[in-house]
Amino acid sequence: MGRWLLLLVVGIGWAWAQVSQVEALLDAGRFREAYELGLKLSTPEALALAAKAVSFYAMYEAKPEEKRAWFERAEKAASQAIAKDPDYPEGYFERARALGRLSQYKGILEALTEGLAPRIRNDLEKTLKLKPDHAGAMVALALWHFELVQKGWLVAATQGADGGKVEPLMKKAIELEPEGIIHRVEYARVLAAWGRKEEARRQLETALSLPARTAADRYDQERARQELAKLK
Repeated sequence: MGRWLLLLVVGIGWAWAQVSQVEALLDAGRFREAYELGLKLSTPEALALAAKAVSFYAMYEAKPEEKRAWFERAEKAASQAIAKDPDYPEGYFERARALGRLSQYKGILEALTEGLAPRIRNDLEKTLKLKPDHAGAMVALALWHFELVQKGWLVAATQGADGGKVEPLMKKAIELEPEGIIHRVEYARVLAAWGRKEEARRQLETALSLPARTAADRYDQERARQELAKLK
């Protein structure tokens, strides 16, 4: 019995070490390597990280004509994570991220025809049901409401989008993760769109003052610099 317990503990430790390696590759900006290792390991955690890595690759490094295909890979990896563990919140969050980006490349008509908006919302709400303090899901849900409202009252009404929910979700996410660079950059984008440029500037300046711990953070700070330049 003791031997089997030892083997189990060693096995679990090895698996977590491998997942940690995926995360380390992702944080270092080696997105495609992280994606490939995550797929190979094929645990729910590794697959969700693979989806995150390939989404980041599509967002930050892929050529414009390649982005849609990479986001489709992200959606597939996230769906595999969900299939392996239906109670793992990151699987739903990463699928929502991939579907949200795909909707941008498919265009509003194709996205609405395929029912992407309710799928994204359902995945984000499922994430928050499983992990109520998931700041990333709050920001993403805020952006879901914001983007649909921006497309006009008819689209917003048919999809159930509510502009009044945008700012409370953004503020709650920043309260939970005050050093989340991406949260402040996205909030600034919303504020700028609403004409609140001074508030947007403060969020961007804060984003630039925060420590960039990962490659994604550095990409987001570069985006903050570009957005700040537009406000001046």
